[in-house]
This record gives sequence, structure tokens and C-alpha cells, in this order.
Amino acid sequence: MHPLLDVRGLRTAFVVARGGAARTVRAVDGVSLQVRRGETLGLVGESGCGKSVTALSIIRLVQAPGRITGGAVVFEGRDLTLLTEPEMQRVRGARIGFVFQEPMTALNPVFTIGDQVAESLVVHGLATRAAARTRAVELLEAVRIPEPAKRAGDYPHQLSGGMRQRALIAAAISCRPSLLIADEPTTALDVTIQAEILDLLREMRAQFGLALLLITHDLGVVAHLADRVAIMYAGRIVEEGPTATVLSQPAHPYTRGLLRSLPGSAPGTRLRAIPGAVPDLSALPAGCAFSPRCGDREARCDQRPPEPTALDPDHHTRCYLHTKAG
Repeated sequence: MHPLLDVRGLRTAFVVARGGAARTVRAVDGVSLQVRRGETLGLVGESGCGKSVTALSIIRLVQAPGRITGGAVVFEGRDLTLLTEPEMQRVRGARIGFVFQEPMTALNPVFTIGDQVAESLVVHGLATRAAARTRAVELLEAVRIPEPAKRAGDYPHQLSGGMRQRALIAAAISCRPSLLIADEPTTALDVTIQAEILDLLREMRAQFGLALLLITHDLGVVAHLADRVAIMYAGRIVEEGPTATVLSQPAHPYTRGLLRSLPGSAPGTRLRAIPGAVPDLSALPAGCAFSPRCGDREARCDQRPPEPTALDPDHHTRCYLHTKAG
């Protein structure tokens, strides 16, 4: 069976001025990943590694000076990078829903919650305005917003952070998309509300048959929700596989470093941070981007980036530890 979403060698770059000269920042550097129908793929990495740019590239919402410079994004059999903008507008919202990281900036402050949830239904011709308003109340109820008919008439500032995030999810699923992309959906919420939102995403996936691309920096969220996980570092996927396998048998030194740095991994000891700093994406090393911070570094790590290595049919990594020296 073909995957629902098949990202192949995606590259997105930003040309920025630094010190009077133009420099190219490779925010997404040859990313390949797949999302199958009905599953959840977690995309994990530190802030600034390119997760959100990957998501925005998939739906072609990268703002200038950024642009997609290579690769393909095949969704439901079509390469989205080849579509015209009007064709792409028919995909966004209708076939791919998107939950943004910060609901207060994603929601328009001058329109009611009900109107914003109903908007996609009207824009994509799936309902009249009156029917869309009725459907909006039903969607708000589905995402467990109390008194949905009343809340539909409220403005974003009148809702709590958790309810705003629920409203964004309602808007994102309004057209029954086959894929939902959620970009850090629990970042600004307290722990109790985070758990509720994760449970809601799981429930929506089951109820509507969604596939979910979940972008997060939190491995706990991935363990709670994702079927498979892709670990991202400096614009590249360095490990990908079933969540249980990657978390119990991490193959890449960066994945192992992330797991060691989790609070509670060694009770009574200091947190074990990964040494060094994330590299400048405009001046990546010639070899593996993680090699300056890696305790398993070899001479060949500095020469060129490793190619993906299959540890088993569904578990891959980019690390010379798993390739023969040549």
C-alpha cells in the first residue's frame, strides 16, 4: 500500500543577509519521511532543527525569504510541489488540516470562534454559511468545548488557552481531512491540559480516521501518542522507526543523548545534557552535523554525511556506527 504522505529529499532554504553578505540557511536538508493512512508519526528534535519548516514546506506555506529548493511531497498520489497555488488551496484545509503552535496568533481576534471553525466548510464549498455554522457547533462539541453553542459566539480572547487549542483542532478537522499536521500543539499549555489535548488528538484520529504528523520536542508526547517517530537534527532526519523500537533501542548518538537528558532517567543524579551547541544552519560541517558533539565520532564523520542505513525493514538511521568502514 502506498503511503498517504511521502516526502522525498525535501530541501528548504532561506537566503539571509549577514555581515553585508548573503548566506543560505539550509533549514530542511534532504528530509524523507512517510505517513501511512491512520497512523501517527512523531517528528522530534530541538528548537531550530527544522521541524516546523518541514511542516510548512509540506503545505507550501513557507514565507519569503524561504523557498523549497528540491525534493518532492507526494500526497494522495500527487506531488504538491508541482501544483499551482489555486490547486494547493484546494488541498489545504480540505485534505490536510493544520494545527498551529500558538492558537492566539493562529486565530483571528476579530471573528468569532464559530465563524472561524465554519470558514473552511464555506471556502471549500462543503456547506452553506448557515449549515456551516450549525456544523461548527457540532465540531466544538466534538472537541469537548463546554456550552459549544454559546462558545461559538465568543472571540478568541474570551477562551482559555486549552479551549483555543481545541477550537483550532475543530477548525482543522472541519472538512474531514485525511492528514492532520499538529505543530507543537501542547507547548503553551499546563500539564493537565496537555494530557487532555493529546487524548483529544488520539480520539479525533480514531473517530475521523485521520493520519497525524505530530511535531514536538517532547519524547514523552511521542511515547504517549505516536506509532512511529522520526528524529531530526540540523535539518536532517537522523533516525526513524517504530516508537517503541527507537525509544528502547536508539541507534543514533543524538537519539541516545536526548533520552539520557530526560528528567528521571537516572534518579538522584544531575541531568546529562548533550555537550556543545546546535550548529549554524548556514555553516554546517562537511560531514555529519552532529559529529562536533558526538562521543562516538570517527574521522570519516567529518568527511561527508552518512547515508541512511536500515537496521531492520522499518528502522533506519544515518550514522557511521552502523556502516562498514570503507
